[in-house]
Amino acid sequence: MKLIIKLVAGILIGIFLGFFAPDIIIRSLLTIKLLIGQLIGFTIPLIILFYITSGIANLPKNSGSLLGKTVALSYGSTIIAGSLAFIVASFVLSGLSDTSEAAVSNADKLTSFISLEIPPLFGVMTALATAFLFGLGISVIESKRLKDIADEGRSIIDLLLSKVLIPLLPLYIAGIFAEMAAEGTVFTTLTTFGAVLALVIVMHWSWITIQYVMTGLALGISPIKLIKNMLPAYFTAVGTMSSAATIPVTLRQTKLNGVNDSIANFTIPLCATIHLSGSTITLITCSTAVMALSQHIAIPSLIEMLPFIMMLGVTMIAAPGAPGGAVMAALGLMGSMLGFGEAELALMIALYMAQDSFGTACNITGDGAISLWVNKFASKEQTETVVTQTES
Repeated sequence: MKLIIKLVAGILIGIFLGFFAPDIIIRSLLTIKLLIGQLIGFTIPLIILFYITSGIANLPKNSGSLLGKTVALSYGSTIIAGSLAFIVASFVLSGLSDTSEAAVSNADKLTSFISLEIPPLFGVMTALATAFLFGLGISVIESKRLKDIADEGRSIIDLLLSKVLIPLLPLYIAGIFAEMAAEGTVFTTLTTFGAVLALVIVMHWSWITIQYVMTGLALGISPIKLIKNMLPAYFTAVGTMSSAATIPVTLRQTKLNGVNDSIANFTIPLCATIHLSGSTITLITCSTAVMALSQHIAIPSLIEMLPFIMMLGVTMIAAPGAPGGAVMAALGLMGSMLGFGEAELALMIALYMAQDSFGTACNITGDGAISLWVNKFASKEQTETVVTQTES
């Protein structure tokens, strides 16, 4: 919550400086924004490489078909949630660009004092392909040395995110909003913020309702009872902004819904890492809003957007666990697949961080539904095994 307050302060200070500060102050802030932006751009492929490699290499072994079912359910939930979010967002937010303000000409735009470029070591898609190759390879050959390298690389990036990049985000956002204020486009953006955040939370609860209505009907249990039991986990996640920190409460409430202890102990920690349907809803909705606001990026059709949603679902599997980690991991895909520039990526960070706690709460509440389905499959397999043994 302190980070959200700092981000809001960054937005307000940036707007104030953009309207009233002398050019030298604004250009100084733009210089800081440039440096932070270059560092973020350099780090994005490393986030993807180390997090996804480590995430795949650390998936539990010897879990048989239940692991496959849990991963498939989690990924399917994420893709369906993202697709539905895009359909709703593209319909509701498509008219945003019609209200955009006239920006200043390029000749009048303020710039930073320096021009600096820090090229990343490799591209986003190269990082993704390499992560899958080594993650799966490490899992197959059970290489402890390579696994340790991936885990230690992830720890280094974790440290960079938690100690450097995320604390610097308020300054970065302040620079973006100072630039928008100076160019005369800030009020349209701020008006959009409230509408987008309200839409995101409505879609979170719609998706939670869909998950538990389908699950309740399949299991013959009241969906209202299932959701009611998961509310403590939801509100805990709103406060912690962390799926991992909420695991003890999620476990307790999932078991209260009737999930076998061993199934809950297996699925909940795993889903806290790989099931991010709420975060995906937020990212898709916010990216659609940013495209609607942009003068040079058109909102694509669902068919055109689907590859991005599917790749986002993969990236979410090993998104950093720190607040804002999901959006940091997704920035590379937004730049390479949606054509987002620095301004669009900064808006994504601001929009996402403003509701990060609600996205996390949607994630972990959905984990309870995934556990119920896995518990159903496990009970069915156990019954079939008993029947087979009896017949023999």
